[in-house]
Amino acid sequence: MTDMTPPFRADHVGSLLRPASVTAARKKFFEEKSISAAELKAAEDAAIPDLIKMQEEVGLKAVTDGEARRSFWHYDFMGMLTGLDLEERDEGVQFAGVKLRPIFPTITAPLDFPDDHPMLEHFTFVKDHSNVVPKISIPGPSCCHFRTALDDIHVKEYREDVEAFTAAIAATYKKAVNAFYAAGCRYLQMDDIFFAYLCDPKHRADKQAAGQDPDWLIQRYSWMMREAIKDRPSDMVIGMHMCRGNFRSTHAAEGAYDLAAEAIFDTGVDVFFMEYDTERSGGLEPLKLLPKGKQRVLPGFITTKTGDLEDMDWLKSKFDEASKYADIDQLGIAPQCGFASTEEGNAITPDDQRRKLDLVVRCAEEIWGGV
Repeated sequence: MTDMTPPFRADHVGSLLRPASVTAARKKFFEEKSISAAELKAAEDAAIPDLIKMQEEVGLKAVTDGEARRSFWHYDFMGMLTGLDLEERDEGVQFAGVKLRPIFPTITAPLDFPDDHPMLEHFTFVKDHSNVVPKISIPGPSCCHFRTALDDIHVKEYREDVEAFTAAIAATYKKAVNAFYAAGCRYLQMDDIFFAYLCDPKHRADKQAAGQDPDWLIQRYSWMMREAIKDRPSDMVIGMHMCRGNFRSTHAAEGAYDLAAEAIFDTGVDVFFMEYDTERSGGLEPLKLLPKGKQRVLPGFITTKTGDLEDMDWLKSKFDEASKYADIDQLGIAPQCGFASTEEGNAITPDDQRRKLDLVVRCAEEIWGGV
């Protein structure tokens, strides 16, 4: 009998290509205004069990709702927090060749995690419709700071004192951790991709131009995550994903993990999903900083940005290399990112997506003898 206690050898970041029925319903609700919120939810409720079933059929032991109820991997969650609003403006975030839709987080009141945050219900739906371990992926604490410009902070204390602002974020996330646990969540993933962004010379320069020290931010982001999860119950596993952007198969950052690796592994997180599908991620040497013990790294050698299937022998050779820096028993396999960090999705097909997840499971079975 397969152990159903995370972490697992085979896993995935969380988001999946949106089913056509959900895409159509979202268009009718948000653009055409021709259906009600209840009708949109009914379309989501009808489609998500099929996404869960697909994950179970390929052999994964942790499943998500594919983030099918969201537009973005991060902004939806953030906009549901007390004190944080999302404003739409003219200019979006620049990715490689494309721009993200122009959404800007704005702090309008003291931050808090509301007792009725909608994603608690999103999680319980997965729990009620899965036969394996239900997981939810939410943006990590750093997102609320990194993506909020100083001019968009309208709480005087937060605007004038970055430590007060980041402490409020950490406290909000500590409350979120407790709320998800109370809802039955034993595997919570919080994605702090901005550790990787702060290893990119361009993003570091941008922060310096804004009067912020990128190295201080790395340490503070590590503190925020550690503070948010340090008192979690012993049977709650925390995952964290890091990448360099994922919007319609494009990216927004590049650079090795070296500058942030020590701070990353010092967060107290149990499972690290680390993008490693191209040279943009740098070498595997930072894995040597992973403390010996129970923490696990899932190097993302399998890309979600294209449908081309990686060769099994090549994957095994990558793990041979990774095991020079970290104990093979502390490693596993996952794709480098989600398949649809935004509702538009990457430039792949649902069949590509399933074959990639199947490859994740087969790779785990060949290297570790199981998932």
